[in-house]
Amino acid sequence: MKELIEHIAKSLVENPDAVQVSQEEDEEGAILVKLAAAPEDMGRIIGKQGRTAKAMRTLLNAKATRENKRASLQIME
Repeated sequence: MKELIEHIAKSLVENPDAVQVSQEEDEEGAILVKLAAAPEDMGRIIGKQGRTAKAMRTLLNAKATRENKRASLQIME
């Protein structure tokens, strides 16, 4: 799941080297994917009215559901 978010984020931004994605799993099996990018690229990551971020969360949830897991995306500032 980390790879999915990383691929999407790197294709959106002007500085793909600054994109950092980490993945954590808690004791209940829920996965938290954290995404950080350069400050000037945060607008591209979030999108107008949060549409891009919402789309990335939707794709992440779809992938997690197929694997019978729960996942969430946290965008770091």
